[in-house]
Amino acid sequence: MKTYFTRRLALGAAIAASIGVGYAIGAQPHMTETITLLQSARAELAAATPNKGGHRERALGLIDQAIGEVRAGIAFAGG
Repeated sequence: MKTYFTRRLALGAAIAASIGVGYAIGAQPHMTETITLLQSARAELAAATPNKGGHRERALGLIDQAIGEVRAGIAFAGG
């Protein structure tokens, strides 16, 4: 009886550990939050008046590029 319980406990621990590892590999909470922050920054820049000598427009393009890179990183990591 004790061996049966020990095996079930070990199996349960292995399943819980594999779920935790799967979450750690698949989830990208910092990267996902980065996209949210970049999108917020983009919205603020888009709302600004366009009298910045082209710098606002370049910044918008760079934010779009950064969002694309973050998404590519998430995809590369399998998330």
